[in-house]
Amino acid sequence: MHQGKNDATISNVVYPILKYLVSASVILGLFLSACTRGANSSTQRKDNVLVVFAAASLIDAFQEIGTRFEEQHPGLQVTFNFAGSQQLAQQISQGAEADVFASADAESMERVISNGQVVTGSQQVFAQNQLIVVLPVGSTAGIETLAGLANPGLRLVFAGEDVPAGKYTREFLQKASQDPALGADFEERVQANVISYEATVRGVYNKVLLGEADAGVVYQSDVSGDEDRVDVLEIPPNLNILAEYYIATTNIAAQKDLAEAFIQFVLSDEGQQIISSYGFISIP
Repeated sequence: MHQGKNDATISNVVYPILKYLVSASVILGLFLSACTRGANSSTQRKDNVLVVFAAASLIDAFQEIGTRFEEQHPGLQVTFNFAGSQQLAQQISQGAEADVFASADAESMERVISNGQVVTGSQQVFAQNQLIVVLPVGSTAGIETLAGLANPGLRLVFAGEDVPAGKYTREFLQKASQDPALGADFEERVQANVISYEATVRGVYNKVLLGEADAGVVYQSDVSGDEDRVDVLEIPPNLNILAEYYIATTNIAAQKDLAEAFIQFVLSDEGQQIISSYGFISIP
């Protein structure tokens, strides 16, 4: 009797423990199986996906380039992350997965180079651009020349100081302030009219397009194909800025061969024709 009671007591203690261990083993097995499937699916995804981080001003041109590149590589998917070059450089420096980086300025490219994500000297210039002033169609703000940007009471929108287009805009204003016809305080008077600094040059363009600003400074490529949607004011060559765009494969690229092939396509005659058709200056 005593032995049966002890056996029952042992059973009451041992069986729940065994049941717990078995359940835990099953759960662990399912977890490991899920992890394995996740790892396999991740590998499979990377086999047919090329990730390109590109400056916001490249949206239209690179989307067409991506489509053409996919046609030449059946089964491949080119995925883009478009944003300000400075934002993309920060993301890559923080470990974001990118196979290719296309920047609208040298500074953003140098940032990822200094952080070890791109090999020094591997970057290549693949396009150039220049600035232009845009105004809403039929604007009554009285901006007929560059001097008009300094008229009091205007609503101007520029790209932010850390955005390549914003940096180029400041360089343009500094050069313009050296022109006696505009005056040494031209930059100061223009900056006094700025109501917003945007994170991307596309943000500037969209605000002008929507009539939320009297004028803004964007790239010539932003206006390409949209000439009937905005009015423009040309910036003369002696005051304009020649922006150079850089492209490179990253050191963390999961698709190095495809990344190099993509860059070669961008630099090819076909790629350069696409680039120039969107208002950029192609590279010989």
